Amino acid sequence: MHFRTLEIWRLAAALTVMMWHFLRYAPPGHEAASNALYRLMPLMEMFFMISGFLIMLRYADTLMAEPGSFRRFIVRRLARLYPLYLVTLLFFCVVAAALHFGLVQTQQPERYAWAALPANLLLVQAWGLTDNLTFNYVSWTLSAEWFCYLALPVIVLAYRRHGRSGLAVVAASAVSGLELAVMLGWIPFPSWLEANTWGAYRAFADFALGAMVAVAMRDSRLKLSSHLPGWLTFALAIAAMATQQNAYVIVLLLAAAMFLAALAERNNPDGALYLKPLHPFGRVSFGIYMIHPVIETLLLALVWRKLVEPLEVIGFYTFWLLPAATVLVVAMASDRYFEGPVSQYLNSRLGMEKPKAVRRRIA
Repeated sequence: MHFRTLEIWRLAAALTVMMWHFLRYAPPGHEAASNALYRLMPLMEMFFMISGFLIMLRYADTLMAEPGSFRRFIVRRLARLYPLYLVTLLFFCVVAAALHFGLVQTQQPERYAWAALPANLLLVQAWGLTDNLTFNYVSWTLSAEWFCYLALPVIVLAYRRHGRSGLAVVAASAVSGLELAVMLGWIPFPSWLEANTWGAYRAFADFALGAMVAVAMRDSRLKLSSHLPGWLTFALAIAAMATQQNAYVIVLLLAAAMFLAALAERNNPDGALYLKPLHPFGRVSFGIYMIHPVIETLLLALVWRKLVEPLEVIGFYTFWLLPAATVLVVAMASDRYFEGPVSQYLNSRLGMEKPKAVRRRIA
């Protein structure tokens, strides 16, 4: 089934990150708004949790149970995500070349280190193999997702053999390992919840937690039909972020919000129909996230900073609506005319069409 509430929350996470990045080009005085948005960055944990939730619901019954099922899953995921990722990576390779030849300048030369290009091409830049975010800096999340896809059999097999307790052990082991790695200095961040160049392991813990929520929701006998509890719990999570509460409290509130929202939508799908008009934007959350650094470079670093801002003819907070709207338009066009057709073509060429047999209900 289609979980509209989770789709909109994922869209909110992508838009929040985008607007926070855009604020870096605001004039002095923007610090309060920037800091307020930065406190909402734990929404990235929900991003990975929702991925784990949806993947678990869809693939737990067939992955590793049918011949070639895992290979089909990996190829289809790669065909869906890698083409857009590669295009954005190539864009920043052009920027790196312009820097190399002195055509443009940057205050972050380490972002365009050619030595990091192989890791980016292989989608392993968030596995602790690079020291900085490079090229399309937000792509660490896709690298982290890729790690989760490759490690998905661990989650699925733990569930099949030991049920929900198996999932709990995987999630707890991942969190414990991360805490130990931070304590020993292996992960060079004050908290694993802030890691990005080591984000693969952070994402796996969130992914496993999302899988737990999926199984709990599916097996729940609660007859909850109101969508209000999910939204109220989500609001509590946002309030906890804004007031900088303990990170684990925030993560647990997000997990609870997901459970309540998904359960209500399972029992009362019509209750979320009011979100249907936002679906065209919700379905392109990935595109918004991956494309916005490109638009940021073109419309803010170049057009705004070099051309518009010196003229003082328009305020920043009016101008920034242009790159925001452009990202939405480009993401929707990319999904329809590039990502979808290319994914379909690759799956067809590689023999990865969806099986015609109806998938069984998750055991």
